Amino acid sequence: MCESDIKEMLASVDVAIDGPRPWDIQVHNNKLYGRVLRFANLGLGEAYMEGWWDCQALDQFFCRVLRGGLEKRFRFTLPVLFEILSYMFRNLQSPERAHMVAVHHYDFGNDVFEAMLDSSMQYSCGFWQGVNTLEEAQQQKLEMICRKLHLQPGMRVLDLGCGWGGLGNYMARHYGVSVTGVTVSKAQVQYAREHSQGLDARWLLQDYRSLTGKYDRIVSVGMFEHVGHKNYAVYMDTVRKLLAQDGLFLLHTIGANEPHHSVDPWIEKYIFRNGILPSISLLGKCEEGRFVMEDWHNFGADYDKTLVCWADNFIRGQKEGKFECSEVQSRMFLYYLLSCAGAFRARDLQLWQIVLSPKGVVGGYIRP
Repeated sequence: MCESDIKEMLASVDVAIDGPRPWDIQVHNNKLYGRVLRFANLGLGEAYMEGWWDCQALDQFFCRVLRGGLEKRFRFTLPVLFEILSYMFRNLQSPERAHMVAVHHYDFGNDVFEAMLDSSMQYSCGFWQGVNTLEEAQQQKLEMICRKLHLQPGMRVLDLGCGWGGLGNYMARHYGVSVTGVTVSKAQVQYAREHSQGLDARWLLQDYRSLTGKYDRIVSVGMFEHVGHKNYAVYMDTVRKLLAQDGLFLLHTIGANEPHHSVDPWIEKYIFRNGILPSISLLGKCEEGRFVMEDWHNFGADYDKTLVCWADNFIRGQKEGKFECSEVQSRMFLYYLLSCAGAFRARDLQLWQIVLSPKGVVGGYIRP
């Protein structure tokens, strides 16, 4: 494969080099082609961070590339093979390594995330049905989760991977439940504690595998992507142990259309260390024998809108001086947000909310 092959592949999905349309790419360094041929997605992303190429609409570019299946032509480059071997032979999400994603990404700076996210600091997909703003979409998502869990005052709720505490605070404030949230991020737990005064909520800095107690409801939003295939059974056993016999568990996670043996090398290196996405078959296998499947809801197309809003907010926040970051870091964030938006738009990625119960809801579960 050579430079002309790359140009031909891009042309097959209607992307031109140095073309005039928003999804066309502008190449500033001709070494780009060799770097992509050698390092695939890792080389493409690092070259963008270093200013070797630009694109007015990265989301549109990636939607075309992924919809056309071009990424499959680079499945066996050295970085990809290295990731496959790492995930096959090592537990990259062991308790000793669980904090790595927090240090690398979630602790990047609360000021960045405050500028980028909505007022409740929701770093997961909003629910856009019938609403027009990020704030509305995230509030609607929070309410939907509470209704799916059939919350009642006085219930004990565990939030696994609680982020900055927005969901827990919403549940405590509007539904009168007692919330325990757990995260491996120091920045997140500090923020949650500072913003939950007067609410029945406590925030723990620890790994989920060390939790004890019993809870009427358990919820996990945007954390399962960090659990890892080798830990799925332990994760589900832990939830089952902590959940009351008549309880409900809601799992909110990004999902892949087929089982993956590695993660995108660029995402692994620069954004989410040691993460990997579940597939339907992998989720089904770890749930079987432990839970009854009550509901499976896919609204992955809504993540496209959410990510584009985050990218717009990031650009606006940086211009307004709400946070400071280098040019390389700025390009890194925008590449991450808009490439992911393109992936969801292409329906290459999904967003699932799954409701599980230990023995099945008597009379049947009703989705609100």
